[in-house]
Amino acid sequence: MRLKGRHWIAAWLVAFLATTWVVYARQTAAIRAARELAEIRARRANLEGRRADLERRIRRAESRAVLVPLAQSRLGLHLPSDSEIILLPGPTSGSGSH
Repeated sequence: MRLKGRHWIAAWLVAFLATTWVVYARQTAAIRAARELAEIRARRANLEGRRADLERRIRRAESRAVLVPLAQSRLGLHLPSDSEIILLPGPTSGSGSH
């Protein structure tokens, strides 16, 4: 059985519509993925900025300018004067014990 002209046109039309639908679906998926990627990149930039801020705050909290007053007020410690500092000699290389 041979297809007539109008059947060929209908078959080509169905093939064209199917191909068009596949291309449209792929483009929609690509646009959705690009949007998600942009959102993820924005979140990452936000988190990296927050991390940098937290690291800066940690460095500040670990600094001598912050720790010395805290040790003095909370623990009653003080900075030693020169006469309170005792330097202990380390082991010498000629002592034989390694």
